[in-house]
Amino acid sequence: MFTPMEGNNRVPFIVRWPGHIPADRESNEIVHEVDTFTTLAGFAGARVPQDRPIDGVDQAGLFRGTTENSAREGFLIYFGEKFYGAKWRNFKMLLVEQVDALDPVLSLGVPRIYDLYTNPKEDPEHSVASTHLWVMRPISKMIGEYQDSLKQHPPIKVGTPDPYQPPGPSTESDVRSSAESAQSPEENKR
Repeated sequence: MFTPMEGNNRVPFIVRWPGHIPADRESNEIVHEVDTFTTLAGFAGARVPQDRPIDGVDQAGLFRGTTENSAREGFLIYFGEKFYGAKWRNFKMLLVEQVDALDPVLSLGVPRIYDLYTNPKEDPEHSVASTHLWVMRPISKMIGEYQDSLKQHPPIKVGTPDPYQPPGPSTESDVRSSAESAQSPEENKR
């Protein structure tokens, strides 16, 4: 079980690939779990699908040491379908409070903003919301971009058959072909 607290979101990530990834490097840059797909696909020489949005970004440069910076500045924090907040650089904005996994999820009337460099434990007494409202601008931009992407590409519904075929432009022949393929083999012989 998870909470939006930093101890659940910020965990060690170890990468080892002798001859490709330099040893003995440490970084505090943001790498999200969804970045592993995109990055490992690139390492394997595979192309990331272009027919649907992919949330991950390629972190090969960071892992290989050709850049010191992550390819992402932040991420949104969801648990299930509930939006809890967002992390941007060293700041986190939370719309809910849930310290321990068994605690109830409490909606906050006013978002809390934490500077994780000075308040890594996310002590509510040290929220910087009153002095760092400017942080809402880049976080709101991330949220808006994500919401726009959902309008263009709605989430795949639970129970959708695999392999998933993204909706595309349909023509009358596509509809007819789809209806024919849905028939049983006996019906197709008639």
